[in-house]
Amino acid sequence: MSPRNNYLFATSTWFMAWGMQSVVFAWLVTIVLREPAELVGWAQTALLLPGMLFILLAGVLADRVGPDRQALYAQLAAAGVPWILIVALYAGWLSFPVMLIYAVLMGVMQAFVTPARDGLLNHVSGNKVQHTVLLTSLFQFGFQIVGYSIAAFADLVGAAVVLAMQSLCLLAGVLAYWRIRQSGIVENQPRTTDSVLDSVLQGARTVSGSPIMRTVVIQNVAMAMFFMGCFIVCFPLAVREVFNGSSSSLGLLNGLNSAGLALTIVVMLRIGYVKRAGRALLVAQALGSIVLMLSGSVESFTVFVVLVFCWGLCGGAAMPMSRTMMQELAPPSQRARVMSFYAFSFMGAGPIGTLFAGYLSELVGVQMAIQICGALMLTVVVLVGLTSPLWREDFEQAPAGVS
Repeated sequence: MSPRNNYLFATSTWFMAWGMQSVVFAWLVTIVLREPAELVGWAQTALLLPGMLFILLAGVLADRVGPDRQALYAQLAAAGVPWILIVALYAGWLSFPVMLIYAVLMGVMQAFVTPARDGLLNHVSGNKVQHTVLLTSLFQFGFQIVGYSIAAFADLVGAAVVLAMQSLCLLAGVLAYWRIRQSGIVENQPRTTDSVLDSVLQGARTVSGSPIMRTVVIQNVAMAMFFMGCFIVCFPLAVREVFNGSSSSLGLLNGLNSAGLALTIVVMLRIGYVKRAGRALLVAQALGSIVLMLSGSVESFTVFVVLVFCWGLCGGAAMPMSRTMMQELAPPSQRARVMSFYAFSFMGAGPIGTLFAGYLSELVGVQMAIQICGALMLTVVVLVGLTSPLWREDFEQAPAGVS
C-alpha cells in the first residue's frame, strides 16, 4: 500500500478501537457499575485529562523524533492497556478506581498518538490537504461506526471479548505505521533543535499570531466544553435515566451520530475544495447547537437518536473544516506542534466539559443540561461570527492542486 493508504488504515484502526472503547467504557461505568452522574463525569475526565497535560509535549517530541516513530510506539503501548480491564473482569476486580487507571493510561497514549498522526498527514497527502483531511475523517467516522456496532453486543458476548478485539485492532494499526516508517517519507524532513520549552512557545506564538488559527482554537475549546461534554457524559446518562437503555442503545446512538458525520463528509468530497471553510464551520456549529437543544427536549428514544444523527450531519462539516484550516496554515517544520495546540484546545478543555456536564446533569437533570450546553455553544458561535475573520475569510490562497 502507498503511505497515504497505510495512513488511512492506521487512522481507521485507532478510531475503530476508540469506537469500541467509547461504548464499553461508558457502559461499564454508567450501567454495570451504576455510578452517579458526577462520577461518570470524573471517569470521562480521567480519559481526557492526560491530553491536557501531555499533548503539547507530545507535539514537540513528534517534531523531534519523527511523527511516524512516535505514532508507532504510542499505538503499540495503547494496544496493551485494554488488558487491564480484561484481567479485572475475569478476576472480579472491576471497580471505579480500576476504570480510572485504565482511563488515565489510555488518555496518555491518545495524547502521544494524536499530534504524531496529525503531523504525518501533510507528509502523505502531497498538495491535497483538504481532500486528505476529508478522506481521513470519513475513514475515522466510518470505522467508529464499526467499533460502536461491535461494542453494542457487549451485553451478549461480554466486555472482555470487545476489549480484546480493541487491542487487536490497535496492533493492526502498528503494522501500518511501521510500513510508513519503512517508506522513509519523513526521514529528510527538518527537525527542530530548540529546547522543549522554546519549541512549545514557538508553536504558541505561531497559533496566536494567526487570526484564523487563533479563532479555530477558541471554537475548539467551546466544542469540547459544550458538545463533547454532552456526548460522552449527558448522552449515556440520558440513555440510562430517560430511556432505560443498554449497551446496544449506546452503540446505536454513537453509530448513528458517526453515520451523520460520515454522510456529510461524503457529500463534501463530492463538492470538492471548500474555500469558505470558516463560514462552513460557523454555520455547521450553529445548526448543531440548535439540534442539540432540541434533542434535550424529547421523550422518545427514536426521536432522540434521529436528532443525534442530524447533530452528526452538522459535525461532519465542522470538524474537517477546522482541521483543514490548521493543517494548511501550519509551517512545515511546526506541523506536529501546531496540530498539538489544535488537539490541546479540544482535549485540554474536554475534562472541564465533562465535569461541567456531569455536575450540571446532577443539578438540573440530564435533559436540561443538554439544552443548556446547546444554548451556550450557540452563543459562542454567534459571538465568534461577529468578532472574528472566520465568516469573511476564504482559502483561495490554498496551494495549487488542492481539491
